[in-house]
Amino acid sequence: MLLAVDIGNTNIVLGLYAGETLKAHWRLNTVQGKTADEYAVTVLSLMERAGFEAPGSVTGTIIASVVPAVTQPFVELGENYLHSKVLVVGAGVRTGVRVRVDNPREVGADRVVNTAAAHKLYGGPACVVDFGTATTFDAVSAEGDYLGGAIAPGLAIAADALGQRAAQLFRVELTAPPDVIGKSTVQAMQSGLFLGYVSLVEGLVARFRARLGPDMKVIATGGLGEVIARHTDVLEIVDPWLTLAGLRLIWELNQAG
Repeated sequence: MLLAVDIGNTNIVLGLYAGETLKAHWRLNTVQGKTADEYAVTVLSLMERAGFEAPGSVTGTIIASVVPAVTQPFVELGENYLHSKVLVVGAGVRTGVRVRVDNPREVGADRVVNTAAAHKLYGGPACVVDFGTATTFDAVSAEGDYLGGAIAPGLAIAADALGQRAAQLFRVELTAPPDVIGKSTVQAMQSGLFLGYVSLVEGLVARFRARLGPDMKVIATGGLGEVIARHTDVLEIVDPWLTLAGLRLIWELNQAG
């Protein structure tokens, strides 16, 4: 089987594939400073509880990471604990994606992986909206090229900033209020944060569609993708495991020779 690892600033998402089938998936907190031994205790325990032998069942590990300090511990986990071949998505790794931006090295591995998955699974042109620590909007051409995108603060970051910088405000639950016109401070903050965020998504998707054409597909992924999609019609496809699927596709591409 293949272990796909998506290391983000807030969460690490892991998926275990048997062929094209996602057999199990887990989400961990990203903690810089943890050693391979510490991560291994958690990952191997999760695998064993799900009924998979560890080591023994995993022959390959593929990693996409935007947190360099956490990349190496997972490389060591794959090599030393799972005894698997390890591939880290980066320069020199075939992805099947042409990155058409000024400096391709600036583009996070997760955005390239998402592009590969979106084009293979859903076709192009497309806009991939990934709700992570930041919310990223990535433009995918009809041919599957990565054209660039937009980066906005994630909803949790916006909420944290509002609570920290405004003396009389505080953290609230990130959910839609009963009405856009809040009748309390909590509801007013939820309206501005949550519904304002929905409007941000709708506005940027509309601008991307104006550039990419009316046939542009919109694919949402990431932790809050399903939540936001319940409050807007612009997120046409919700695929919480898009990045994991892209990692599987890139693994297969690189094993093909």
